Amino acid sequence: MKLGYVRPLDLKRGCVEMAHGAGGRAMVQLIGELFAKHLGNEYLGQGNDGAVLPAPSFSGQLVMATDSHVVSPLFFPGGDIGCLAVHGTINDVAVMGATPLYLAAGFILEEGFPLADLSRIVASMAQAAHEAGVPVVTGDTKVVERGKGDGIFITTTGVGVLPEGRAIGGANARPGDAILVSGTLGDHGVAIMSQRENIAFEAPIVSDTAALNGLVADMLATGADIHVLRDPTRGGLAATLNEIATQSQVGMMLDEKAIPIRPVVAAACEFLGLDPLHVANEGKLLCICAAADAERVLTAMRAHPLGTNAAIIGEVVADDHHFVQLVTSLGGRRVVDWLAGDQLPRIC
Repeated sequence: MKLGYVRPLDLKRGCVEMAHGAGGRAMVQLIGELFAKHLGNEYLGQGNDGAVLPAPSFSGQLVMATDSHVVSPLFFPGGDIGCLAVHGTINDVAVMGATPLYLAAGFILEEGFPLADLSRIVASMAQAAHEAGVPVVTGDTKVVERGKGDGIFITTTGVGVLPEGRAIGGANARPGDAILVSGTLGDHGVAIMSQRENIAFEAPIVSDTAALNGLVADMLATGADIHVLRDPTRGGLAATLNEIATQSQVGMMLDEKAIPIRPVVAAACEFLGLDPLHVANEGKLLCICAAADAERVLTAMRAHPLGTNAAIIGEVVADDHHFVQLVTSLGGRRVVDWLAGDQLPRIC
């Protein structure tokens, strides 16, 4: 849409104004000079209230996932709310066993939010979407009064296709199955917390935020009997396994010595009073598969850049109480329970 001459957005010193969400010239300018500049593609460029998309090239079922992102701080070591919003929803679709195809994005902006920060966030989203091969094809922007938001909130919705005959879900774990993780745990949550509290460690801790659709595709290509895939975000590995144990009506037995945690993250968790098994991850996945296929899946994971530290960390067991238990490094056992509250608020 052409508006005639208008003064370009001041992306260095300008701020979001209420007019940017009012549906008039200012909003069209914001969309054109900032959002379309970074996120533009043939589908977004249609300029309608929704995008007309081509049908998938193979048959299957549609998978849809949506996620809202309220992370604080907005920028953190290894990422920001922009790439996190893209990665999080792509991963939710991918761990269903589906191929992510498209994203939609909704922005809630607070009056006074710096346009320079908004441009940086949208550019980060564009890069993350491009690298994952999953474009943002439609979106929406709203502006709330100063003091009634927290800078920016982003909601992303993803659509993908699940091939016929593939059934991966939290209710499919069976006693005897192997439990694998794709890499070190706790990196994202500790990176957020150290930034929030302005705590520096001898070795840098950065978020692991990443799109996992490529890793999932490589794992599925092995033909292994994979029953469950999940990304252990809020609540970490502990919450994810407890959820799966409840869905599948089974128990879990973990080996503490096998769980990959970076020494600096373990030290930071001890310093901050956190349990790394409860700390969020944004670029790791959990896989439960038939024990006979575990080594084959592990090899595929380790061959991918996002799975070099993958490990087999335990097994699914029969348990009427559906407990998740941990064999400690000292040889004892403890129950890995749900969190009673929120160990790290607003980390995704």
